Amino acid sequence: MERSFAAEVRSLRLGAGETFHGEGILAVTKALLQSGVSYIGGYQGAPVSHLIDVLGDARGLLDELGVYFEASASEAGAAAMLGASIHYPVRGAVTWKSTVGTNVASDALSNLASAGVTGGALVILGEDYGEGSSIIQERTHAFAMKSQMWLLDPRPNLGSIVDAVERGFELSEASSTPVLLQLRIRACHVHGSFACKDNRSPAVSMRQPIEQPAYDYGRINLPPSIYQHERQKVEQRWPAALRYIQEAGLNERFDGDLSDVGLIVPGGLYNGVIRGLQSLGLADAFGASRLPIYALNVVYPLVPDEVLDFCRDKKAVLLVEEGQPNYIEDALHAVLRKAGVDTRLHGKDIFPMAGEYTGDVMVEALARFVEQAAPAGLVAAPIAAMAKALREHKAQASQAIGAPVPTRPPGFCIGCPERPVFSAIKQMQEKLGQVHVNADIGCHTFGTLPPFNVGSTVLGYGLGLASSSGVGPLLPNRTLSIMGDGGFWHNGFTSGVVNAVYNGQDSVLVILQNGYTSATGTQVIPSSPSQPLSKPLTLDIEKALHGVGVKWIRKVGSYHVEEMRDTLEEAMSTPEGGLKVIIADGECQLERQRRLKPKQAEQLKRGERVVRTRFGIDEDTCTGDHSCIRLSGCPSLTIKPNPSPLRTDPVASVNSACVGCGLCGENAHAAVLCPSFYKAEVVQNPTAFERFMARVRGALIERLAA
Repeated sequence: MERSFAAEVRSLRLGAGETFHGEGILAVTKALLQSGVSYIGGYQGAPVSHLIDVLGDARGLLDELGVYFEASASEAGAAAMLGASIHYPVRGAVTWKSTVGTNVASDALSNLASAGVTGGALVILGEDYGEGSSIIQERTHAFAMKSQMWLLDPRPNLGSIVDAVERGFELSEASSTPVLLQLRIRACHVHGSFACKDNRSPAVSMRQPIEQPAYDYGRINLPPSIYQHERQKVEQRWPAALRYIQEAGLNERFDGDLSDVGLIVPGGLYNGVIRGLQSLGLADAFGASRLPIYALNVVYPLVPDEVLDFCRDKKAVLLVEEGQPNYIEDALHAVLRKAGVDTRLHGKDIFPMAGEYTGDVMVEALARFVEQAAPAGLVAAPIAAMAKALREHKAQASQAIGAPVPTRPPGFCIGCPERPVFSAIKQMQEKLGQVHVNADIGCHTFGTLPPFNVGSTVLGYGLGLASSSGVGPLLPNRTLSIMGDGGFWHNGFTSGVVNAVYNGQDSVLVILQNGYTSATGTQVIPSSPSQPLSKPLTLDIEKALHGVGVKWIRKVGSYHVEEMRDTLEEAMSTPEGGLKVIIADGECQLERQRRLKPKQAEQLKRGERVVRTRFGIDEDTCTGDHSCIRLSGCPSLTIKPNPSPLRTDPVASVNSACVGCGLCGENAHAAVLCPSFYKAEVVQNPTAFERFMARVRGALIERLAA
């Protein structure tokens, strides 16, 4: 895995009276165990992907408590697990990356929300929105409103997060409604502490199973039940949720001496607001704000009585809501105007309409609000001066740099087995011409960026081949689709391969088989070369393809650029119709290095012989045209000044980060580049014969050089 939590999971055994210190995701896991959860599932995805890793490392503790855990095949599969809580008083939690994962799970979630639950059902979402995001810029709020599932957005500190998990189950049970708990990027990785409680063995578990299966036609999502479900949402579940939110005090109020104005803040943005207030001298180092704050740890549903109670004695209130549409702002306007409260509500008229509210954005907006609202007892001029000073300081910093900081788009890791495949595709297109490439979600999405620029569309995880259905028949030549092995098992096998075979599509699919869902931290998938001890079965992609009728299948080593290029050309030009699949086989280089380096360290410690491969460039031979870099894009392949005074072009160079994958040499051979690359073997703890031969070679080279 990307990171082992074997040491940290020991803190999950802490009990009442002890203090937990650690990261947000570990705190979530501890909160689940304290809540008496019966089952947990999920699908990896940033920023909550390592919740799956933590649970995997804590499997021993889960077994002791009787908690069932599985890494689900997709978000839809995880969401369907929550069906266990429809009839039975069992608590269940699932997790995935939102909003893309929520889209995949939407069918199961809609049915779950309609039927309602008996036991607590909690969905822990990695809310991936903002400058650190890797996906489309959408928020979960719309889905919560659409299906009437309650949405928690706790303040980013461990105590609030743990409380949100525990109270989330209670809210779900009190209102018979599944609850969404969104954890923003920074909340997932925040560090802190909280007072622990004892772990609770669930009343219903693998050790104490359900006594009698249940049946209730009223829980089936068919007419007439579905009409009753809608009435239940409005007449029973919603009022019950509002009562519990108020009685349990899930939302928080923080008083301030400037009481004629206020801030309404989703819990997830609370820390950013406090930091902005501190920068303007409106909050102290301990977070005590001069402006009253109403923190919405539950952003849906809003509690009208709490909103009116906070706003009624204030002349102006500022709502801090990232993203568009402005769901909360519109809802607050409706609450205030229906009640006849004339408090001015500011929001998107001060803050930007879209985008993350970074530190600079927060300071500017808060200063503008103070200037416009003019709180009694506060002179606004110094606040405006502080904001101006911060702007000028940033401008001075930009001037000191002298030039804009260059953009650094994401890219393949050094030695990644997927990079040579895109090198081969580029070389194939040099001969056959431009090809429409349907890209996919995963590490291989980086192939759409320079220097490869391969990929015209990205439609969803495992949907690369499916997206060729519409455009393929409209093009004169075959399309090429990309799919990772993680995407294959997630969605690509049925939506892509089965669909293409069934409809007789004449196209080409490249499956990048690196062994893991690498983009999220190298979690195992059904075809991973090494499985957890509890899952010895490893499935085979090639057999699955044969099983649904794919006849044209080739497996090529990912690093064999020339063979891959020739196979691509054959697939694109063969008169044979139907789907043609190329499996590019090469283990994730990061996972390979994590496996090999400890072994090599042990060998060296024992004094055993270890050989490492490195590549280099003869700077006297290099012509400086850099075509090797344009074909490879490897971060370890760079440039340095030309040693010849007669040549000005910098020469290519391989730096010390090289892992010896050999792509540079493969490209030089396949594309007939200059013969400047050389391969070297670094031998540690050499044998006596190797030391003798090294002395002989050294002496001979020295004599020839003289």
